Amino acid sequence: MQAARRLAGKTAIVTGAAGGIGAATARRLAAEGANVAACDVQDELGERLAADIVSEGGSAFYRHCDVALLADWQALAGETIGRHGRLDIVHNNAYTIERAPAHELDEASWDRQIAVCLKQVFLSVKTCMPHLLDAGGVMINTSSVHALLGFPQHAAYDASKGAVSALTRQLAAEYGPRVRVNAIIVGGVLTPAWAHVSREEQDEFARQTPAGRLGRPEEIAAVVCFLATDDATFVTGANVVVDGGWSITKG
Repeated sequence: MQAARRLAGKTAIVTGAAGGIGAATARRLAAEGANVAACDVQDELGERLAADIVSEGGSAFYRHCDVALLADWQALAGETIGRHGRLDIVHNNAYTIERAPAHELDEASWDRQIAVCLKQVFLSVKTCMPHLLDAGGVMINTSSVHALLGFPQHAAYDASKGAVSALTRQLAAEYGPRVRVNAIIVGGVLTPAWAHVSREEQDEFARQTPAGRLGRPEEIAAVVCFLATDDATFVTGANVVVDGGWSITKG
C-alpha cells in the first residue's frame, strides 16, 4: 500500500470489482487509504481480490451483488455502513454486453443490458445517495466512448452508456453542492472484455489512437481515484474522456 493516502478514513463501494477496471480501481482506492466494499457476481474472483487487498495492508471486503436488483443494493449499502459507519465514494462500474443487430437483439438481452449498465446508477442513488449526502461524498460512473459514437451491433450498450452520461449530468445538478457526480468516458482498455477481440483488431484500434496503444486498467483507476479525492473538488457533472485520444480522431 502507498504511503501517501489521500482517501484515509473514507469508505468506497466499487461495482464490477472482480476484474478489469473495477479490480484496478478497488486496489487503487485501498492503496490511497479507503475502506473498499467490492461487489460483483463473480464471487471467486471478487473474494480473491478482497483477500489480496487485505494481504497487502489495505481494507476491503467482498459482497455478491447483482447491480440490477434493488435488494442486492440495499444489502450492500447496509453491510458497508454496518462495517464502517459511513459511505463516501460509489463507483458504478459493472456492465454486461451482448452484440447483435438491433432488430435481432432479444428483448430480454436488451432489458438486461439496460438494467446492469444504466439502472445500476439509479439503484445506487436510491440506496447510497442519503449516505453520500451525509458524508459530502462522490459518485463516479463508468461510461464509454460508446456514449459518443455509434457502433454496429451495440444498440443496448450504446443506449445505456449515452444515458449514463446524461444521468451523470442530471445527478450532479440535483445533488450539488453536497455530492459531486462525474463519469469517465473509457476507450479501449486491455481488460477481459477485450478477450473476444482478435489481436489484429486490437492493433487496428491502437493505430487509430493517438496514444498508440490500448489503455491499462490501472490508468483508468488513477482517474477514478483523482475524481474521488479532494484534488477534484471543483469537478462535477463532467464526462471525463480517458481514451488515449481515440475519440478526437473520429469527428
